[in-house]
Amino acid sequence: MITSVISLSEYIRLFNTNTLRIGKTQLFSMTPKLPQRTEDFSAWYNTLVKKADLAENSLVRGCMIIKPYGFAIWEKMKTILDQAFKATGHANAYFPLLIPQSYLSKEAEHIEGFAKECAVVTHYRLKKASSGAGVEADPEAQLDEALIIRPTSETIIWHTYKNWIRSYRDLPLLINQWSNMVRWEMRPRLFLRTAEVLWQEGHTAHATREEAEQETLQMLHVYEDFARNYMAMPLLKGTKTDHERFAGAEATYTIEALMQDGKALQAGTSHFLGQNFSKAFGVTFANQAGQLDHVWGTSWGVTTRLIGALIMTHSDDEGLVLPPKLAPIQLVIIPIYRSEAERVLVLKQAALLQEVLTAQAVAVKLDDRDAYKPGRKFAEYELKGVPLRMAIGPQDLANKTVELARRDTKEKIIVRVDNAVAVVQQLLVAIQDALYQRALDFRQSYTTSVDTYAAFKETMAKKGGFVLAHWDGTTETEKKIQAETKATIRCIPLDAPQEEGCCIYTGKPSRRRVVFAQAY
Repeated sequence: MITSVISLSEYIRLFNTNTLRIGKTQLFSMTPKLPQRTEDFSAWYNTLVKKADLAENSLVRGCMIIKPYGFAIWEKMKTILDQAFKATGHANAYFPLLIPQSYLSKEAEHIEGFAKECAVVTHYRLKKASSGAGVEADPEAQLDEALIIRPTSETIIWHTYKNWIRSYRDLPLLINQWSNMVRWEMRPRLFLRTAEVLWQEGHTAHATREEAEQETLQMLHVYEDFARNYMAMPLLKGTKTDHERFAGAEATYTIEALMQDGKALQAGTSHFLGQNFSKAFGVTFANQAGQLDHVWGTSWGVTTRLIGALIMTHSDDEGLVLPPKLAPIQLVIIPIYRSEAERVLVLKQAALLQEVLTAQAVAVKLDDRDAYKPGRKFAEYELKGVPLRMAIGPQDLANKTVELARRDTKEKIIVRVDNAVAVVQQLLVAIQDALYQRALDFRQSYTTSVDTYAAFKETMAKKGGFVLAHWDGTTETEKKIQAETKATIRCIPLDAPQEEGCCIYTGKPSRRRVVFAQAY
């Protein structure tokens, strides 16, 4: 029996250090508070990813281990996007992880763009080290040609398409693959920048320029629709400058999001490749006139970086805030009881509600663990961003009610049991919509138009966000602005109106504003 007594002040002190002990017995250990976003956004983000059980660093620098809860979010993203790809006529395939080095050399701009990020395989066998400790590459097992671990698949896919495409009847060829890729990252951050990344990459071939350009824009709109309707994340759609476009593409289209620290994040890209890769790999087809022509190509992709975007768009100082449409758990039911008799009755009601809600396609978890008190569970699911919490206790049974709590606003609502299902469904829709509107309001409040370089620099230094400014269209000016302010041109918006003005840096004529921001 525990007989030790502690004072109230000592209880509060121990509670604030997140651990309460009486004698040698630890009664509970709460999750440590997160750093404040306004004080150290980077520390807040890194701590949250780990404390919410999304991911952790691996032993290989720059790589990460995605934990089950984090992977469940990725699985939902993947399922929704995969359905959208198939609805637009695409089919999934898989291409090798290892690419002969000579393939990358065939498209000069492409290899130049990725050369510094490539991981290279040169041997196929290890042997005991000459020092007697450990192993080393066997010099007798050196490959005749080095292999590149996939940084992107354009080269190997276009080499394959040469064998698949003969005439216009084989077009369009609409292929997507879900895979991993490696780009050696010098400044890693979980989900945002890692050496190994999970992603999807679409690669399509078309008979005409017009079809390929239409495909490029179609997939950009698919990404924007997903971000808006599922991630509750407003985006800017636009084209990249020549300096920022994908290596080997004629044009790169992008979706750009704004994070809570005022920095931009590129959430996805769609590339019009023109005939660059078909010419490099000799992919021709007989058109309807019987003449040989090179096919027109596109590629497009999003990665697990979307999880990082989701975190930084919505979450707060208490933990994750997840949009209901992407939450692995949309509603958690937490039973409250003091005796075994109460436990049986409360759990019976909780299980019944779980069954009814699950039948209505609500992702419900009933947390009936006896090892943790309700307060401990409340804190856990708040940290994990579960959109709705339902508490059921003996008093609720007597009143035929349940208590619902929203994660986004912390609002608590008492509802009758016979109306609980309808209210849950309504609240999930309301939370999804509220998160989008909150993110949109934030973006609008952090979007600024400036007309002078002095105002530009002041805005970047003090406020950040999206800054709309005139630019003379040259890479030289773009690089100078980036060197002086760390701001890049995120995109030239597709809906940017024509507006005569002068470049903020050189004073030369400009016909529209572009979007600048400091970015991840």
